Amino acid sequence: MEGLEKEKINYFFPLIKGLVIAFVMTIAMIFLVSVLLCNTNLNESIINPLIIFATSFSILTGGFFTTKSLEKNGIITGGVLGLIYILSIYILSSILSSNFTININSIILIISSILCGAIGGIIGVNMQNR
Repeated sequence: MEGLEKEKINYFFPLIKGLVIAFVMTIAMIFLVSVLLCNTNLNESIINPLIIFATSFSILTGGFFTTKSLEKNGIITGGVLGLIYILSIYILSSILSSNFTININSIILIISSILCGAIGGIIGVNMQNR
């Protein structure tokens, strides 16, 4: 029983670390996007693709750092990270916004979050051996 609890702890802390990294990166990247939009002539129609890119890249990086210390289950752990990340974003936005809807952009963001987390997880596990 003690080994199982140790394995859960060894899984939990890297996951929290990866989520923190992903959230911090997302905040930084969205801040950069907002600075670009305010100080350049970029069209506002580019906002959604930039947010999807920033979120996906942040989750990929978080998945990488989550699984870098693990020796297995990179795809599952990274996918779980992406799912937890996007669910927390949607829960937070539903609390803060009275106009919470799921549309095609939301579905794309959910799918890309899980896939990018899984890809980051695969890369992280494979980089562990190097």
